[in-house]
Amino acid sequence: MNHSPDYWPTLNWQTAEPLHMGLNPAKLQELDTALTTRYKSINGFLIIRQGHIVFERYNNGFGPDNPQNVASVTKTILSALVGIAIDAGYIQNVEQKVLDFFPEFTPAPGEIQKKAITIRHLLTMTAPFAWQSTAKGYEPLDRLRRQKNWVEFILKILGERGQIGKFQYSSVGTHLLSVILTRTTGKSARAFANENLFRPLGMREIPEPDMGTFSLDDVFGKNVKGWINDPQGYTTGGWGLTITPRDMARFAYLYLNNGYWDGKQIISQEWVKNSTSEQVKNYGYLWWLRESGSEFTYFAAGYGGSYIYCTPAKDLIVVIASKMSPKPLDRWPLMEEFIFPTVEQG
Repeated sequence: MNHSPDYWPTLNWQTAEPLHMGLNPAKLQELDTALTTRYKSINGFLIIRQGHIVFERYNNGFGPDNPQNVASVTKTILSALVGIAIDAGYIQNVEQKVLDFFPEFTPAPGEIQKKAITIRHLLTMTAPFAWQSTAKGYEPLDRLRRQKNWVEFILKILGERGQIGKFQYSSVGTHLLSVILTRTTGKSARAFANENLFRPLGMREIPEPDMGTFSLDDVFGKNVKGWINDPQGYTTGGWGLTITPRDMARFAYLYLNNGYWDGKQIISQEWVKNSTSEQVKNYGYLWWLRESGSEFTYFAAGYGGSYIYCTPAKDLIVVIASKMSPKPLDRWPLMEEFIFPTVEQG
């Protein structure tokens, strides 16, 4: 951010004409056409420049007040919660050993790697898990869904095969972070988020879900509501959050303002900096990192094509909420073709 905000979108976002905020209206018209022709799986698309909505489109029956399943964007929000918990002293630091939070679990004598894994490894996707050598490398999330105790299952495969420090994308590892959050704060990740993140920013508070079953649709699909739980009541750490596109933008705006919001430091500047700096190749603390020419962007990404893009030098946020469809068109060309070339330097 290169200026102090003249207002905070806690209650409502202000809008502005694209031209007044340095965006080319003709290019945005081309973007609008692309969204209705080539990118039909996108339900909501927002562009925020200097804290103002300059472009907002909805499709497929969705609107600004409709929460949407954002899949792995959940991970990035969980990263913020871990940072808040560390700031408040619930968790000491990212170097704490994961197994310290699970005294009921006793590793076998030879499981050296399991004992060495830290919170940092979970935040940076550098903890090994047992499925690394499978044919396609997919983690067994459907198998996880069928377990009576997810935590026990995850701890068993934690640290098996692979090598600590090597990037291995994992949703089950982030679930352990949610459990650690609950064991240290005494609150579910959902309740902790409502109190310490969502409410202060004016975001919709997430209701407690009714997990009647753990069917595919209840855990990953059309029945996902609120922020789902595992069978023991732990909020899912790797996916399962439903949120509105405007609230996705509020979360991004907090990061563009270095964790500060209307007179209060919600997340420490240090945590924001570390989270959005390269910890391993192209990755921070559950944030993806990307450079395109001179533009540096950090972003959250979810299955089906849901994204939160933050480009600090341009004081720019782009939010994309999408259907849970397999193999969606890549979203990044929308940034490079329609947005970056038309935005003046912040």
